[in-house]
Amino acid sequence: MKKKYKILLTLTIVLAGLFTTGLYINNGLSNRYTDNDFDKTLTRSQQSAQFNNGVFENASQRQSKPNPLNIAKMMLFEKQQPAAPLKPISVSAMTRNQLIELQRDYKNQGLLFFRLGHSSLLILLDGEYWLTDPIFSQRASPFSFVGPERFHQPPLRLEDLPPIKGVIISHNHYDHLDRQTIESLADKTEHFYTPLGVGEEIVKWGIKREKVSQFDWWQSVKVGNTLLTATPAQHFSGRSASDGNQTLWSSWAVKGEQGSLFFSGDTGYSAHFKEIGEKLGPFNLSFMETGAYNKLWDDIHMFPEQAAQAHIDVKADYLIPIHNGTFDLSVHAWTDPFERIVKESDSLSLNLLTPTAGEMVRLKDLSPQTLPVNKWWQ
Repeated sequence: MKKKYKILLTLTIVLAGLFTTGLYINNGLSNRYTDNDFDKTLTRSQQSAQFNNGVFENASQRQSKPNPLNIAKMMLFEKQQPAAPLKPISVSAMTRNQLIELQRDYKNQGLLFFRLGHSSLLILLDGEYWLTDPIFSQRASPFSFVGPERFHQPPLRLEDLPPIKGVIISHNHYDHLDRQTIESLADKTEHFYTPLGVGEEIVKWGIKREKVSQFDWWQSVKVGNTLLTATPAQHFSGRSASDGNQTLWSSWAVKGEQGSLFFSGDTGYSAHFKEIGEKLGPFNLSFMETGAYNKLWDDIHMFPEQAAQAHIDVKADYLIPIHNGTFDLSVHAWTDPFERIVKESDSLSLNLLTPTAGEMVRLKDLSPQTLPVNKWWQ
């Protein structure tokens, strides 16, 4: 009886996890949008090279559809430990005054960033602050009582953020698009940049439409001195059982006068990285997804070794692994992404950066000769 109860409990947790991370897939583009601009969004979607038979597709048309029962078995019998930290994670506290002073001195500071947790980054570039996939909530979930829970708190309160020039979103899964966070950023963010369709989600939440721009792959916009380009990724989208792949997913290339960066979002490894490197590289920094991988969905999430190769493909100088160390989203131990990317980076002689949450990293301070790896997870 205890064994049956354990299996049932595991299945419940797995199915809840699948729901919260958007792994349910369906077909058809329903009229989910909120005003008369629906037709414009629908037309742009239908004209996209990625749109086919009512849904968005990967360029390779690959997408894992793992059987929930297989996932349940894996969670029950293959879960590696420790799945979560056994003691509090080291987090470097950030303050609003600190951020304001850095912005005032931006000409001397140059390109810098703070890792906030998971795929959330605060970046200072050309005197403006940018956020990627911000999530400040306790859980990556539509619910406050179930779903992946944070290992650590953000290094600063959401209300202490300075004015944000732009929020860059990669796709609409709950661990990347957090409603509570987006709503709280509405008044302090100048503009939101999303893949096609994702902008409609946040307009529905109350973000003014004139503050939202939506992009197909390879579309760009110049914001002051900074060029943003939505670039390909190999993933999927969905926030419920009824909206699978009705919005696009993307990575992002960001190029400014003070430096450049590539943000992978969520993606499997494919030839799109080399294409990005050839068209838009080189980059100073690459923020590469390195976590939540598994053999059952190996085409939509990269293993650490693939993240290292992707970094090489996009022609970046310094590799920063992201999508790790904040939520438990697979069966690997929570330290496994770090250990594997360190090993692979050593074997390939890559310039690897592993800052703690809240630690400031300035491009001007970096050099290949002074890059000891901070193994804070140990």
